[in-house]
Amino acid sequence: MDQLIFAAEVVLNGLMTGVMYALVALGFVLIFKASGVFNYAQGVLALFAALTLVGIQNGQVPFAHLINAAFGTQLHHFGWTVPAVLAVALTALVMVGLAFLIEKLVLQHLVGQEPIILFMATIGLAYFLEGLGDVMWGADIKTLDVGLPQGISDGIEAVTAQWFGYGFFIDRLDLWATLIAAILVAALVAFAQYTKQGRAMRAVADDHQAAMSVGISLRFIWVMVWSIAGFVALVAGIMWGTKSGVQFSLSLIALKALPVLMLGGFTSIPGAIVGGLIIGVGEKLFEFTIGPMVGGATENWFAYVLALIFLVFRPQGLFGERIIERV
Repeated sequence: MDQLIFAAEVVLNGLMTGVMYALVALGFVLIFKASGVFNYAQGVLALFAALTLVGIQNGQVPFAHLINAAFGTQLHHFGWTVPAVLAVALTALVMVGLAFLIEKLVLQHLVGQEPIILFMATIGLAYFLEGLGDVMWGADIKTLDVGLPQGISDGIEAVTAQWFGYGFFIDRLDLWATLIAAILVAALVAFAQYTKQGRAMRAVADDHQAAMSVGISLRFIWVMVWSIAGFVALVAGIMWGTKSGVQFSLSLIALKALPVLMLGGFTSIPGAIVGGLIIGVGEKLFEFTIGPMVGGATENWFAYVLALIFLVFRPQGLFGERIIERV
């Protein structure tokens, strides 16, 4: 009985972890739906958004190290702090501006190119943004606090202790992440299915030239999608940055989005959530049940093995578009 109770707690924590993975995967899905390209830079977008948010919040001078080295000054901070809500809004504007620059300097020169060319461009973009974030805000680990509740939920611990005789340890930040992810998914699904821009986004993914021939502005669609992906990256950056600090290893969370996308499908917004939940619960349960038998640390590789096995039976994912080819 005790093992079942512990397993239930593991499943709950796995669901919360899966939601955090899904927040990153959502950005990949949005870019893929609009261009048919896997955006390698999505993890770095989350890192850059989190760095920018902390910098704005703390009143940090951008490019301070560069300015001080060039002019011999000692500028580091403006001397003020910015409220969390305003800092988030300003960071969202920065991500929109970044989307304009990406479209202007990179994407508009690659219209009609093969997907592999666009993918290679996102690799270069990822490394550029990582370097830009370092130069703008510094490489030290930063603490991010936007006022979201953290720590163990006393309410859930009390209720589960009353029901099962054992209190579940569930982080309140994970509960907030679940709520925010649910709202984001509902909004994104409604946008993709029921708005003119959402339908245009899917048309652009199918064929750039054909979409332009019927009057769809490729530039507007790409700026819009990269802006939304930037906002999703900001949300993911807030959650992960609050949980583990804003550091450059934050960009590696994109790697955990890969198995999520393989399971859920590269073109499905709900699939990103379902895939995240499967990966989150699966890796926690596997670590709980099988981990002790094989020396532990199975969370580092279980998701990728599960995704590879899944690809054998359903290559397009649970909610991905079926691959139909004339032979």
